[in-house]
Amino acid sequence: MKQFTVDQANATLPLVRKIVADVVRVHASWREKILELDLAASSAQAERDRGETERLEREVQALAREISGFQRELDSLGIELKDPRLGLVDFPSELNGRRILLCWRLGEPEVQFWHEVDGGYAGRQPLAPSLVG
Repeated sequence: MKQFTVDQANATLPLVRKIVADVVRVHASWREKILELDLAASSAQAERDRGETERLEREVQALAREISGFQRELDSLGIELKDPRLGLVDFPSELNGRRILLCWRLGEPEVQFWHEVDGGYAGRQPLAPSLVG
């Protein structure tokens, strides 16, 4: 598994920012289509409605494949997509010999937080100056 320093994680952000922005945008569309599909499926009575439901199912599946493609791109970089709605990613790293995750969220200017592997977003802590650079 790839390990990132803070500098290495920040160096990937121009590409990661683009991928994650696409993830957030497509995920929002996917959620909207899921709601449309649920509504169409619950009110499908006529043959015409069934056609609409099938069209929405295809659109939902296409958007899900697109999100999976973005996730594979991040995976290939060694970066973990944690929340497609928030645009949250983790960069595997190490601190004093133990595994940690550097944490970045779409909209943040750079990697500024870290958390324990089992800590998650709620356990984010600001990076100490000694970790940066």
